Amino acid sequence: MDISNYRHDDRILLAVDCIIFGFDGKELRALIIKRGFEPEAGKWSLMGGFVNEGESVDRAASRVLYELTGLTNIYMEQLYCFGDVSRDTAGRVVSIAYYALINIADYSEQLQRDHEAKWYSLHEIPSLIFDHTEMLHKAQLRLREKVANQPIGFELLAEKFTLPQLQNLYEAIYQGPIDKRNFTRKILSLGILKKLAEKEKTSSRKGAFYYVFERDKYSQLEHEGMKFI
Repeated sequence: MDISNYRHDDRILLAVDCIIFGFDGKELRALIIKRGFEPEAGKWSLMGGFVNEGESVDRAASRVLYELTGLTNIYMEQLYCFGDVSRDTAGRVVSIAYYALINIADYSEQLQRDHEAKWYSLHEIPSLIFDHTEMLHKAQLRLREKVANQPIGFELLAEKFTLPQLQNLYEAIYQGPIDKRNFTRKILSLGILKKLAEKEKTSSRKGAFYYVFERDKYSQLEHEGMKFI
């Protein structure tokens, strides 16, 4: 490819940063790491990296997520482009931010140690480098918008779950109480949950039935024009 027409243009670095959300059954959490190099070595940071030559930004984000989590086929969505001139103290760096949703139980403790990573409650996030706090805030707002229209919240749960666990997830995302009767009626009316014969009995003596999300049924209904919540 002839790039002679671009020879007088400035060169800048392109990076990706990943906001990774998980749910512990009570709180929504974000996975952040202890930065291992300068600038800002030893401070808390989102997981990120530079886009390699010949690599798309989506592929770079998937690579970064795999390096940190060891997981593939993660729900991931491009969030926003952060390009303030002085956002990175080491040089001119533009970052494409992504947010991802994983089941905390799937995350390896060994990888957590290798990367000096920690799950932090969104109420207890420490000071982050550069503009990473802004990235996290934008991702949180996008997640709230998205779960109202698409069933991506199930990515944060185990394959089988109870209705109280599902409601706990939505209350954690929206950071406020949700009326139990209305929530249960609405979610069951969609016809996308399959009730199992098995019960979860650790939370109460009576127990609560487990459900699974029927993705194929939702895809069919979505094609027909149904909206989630």
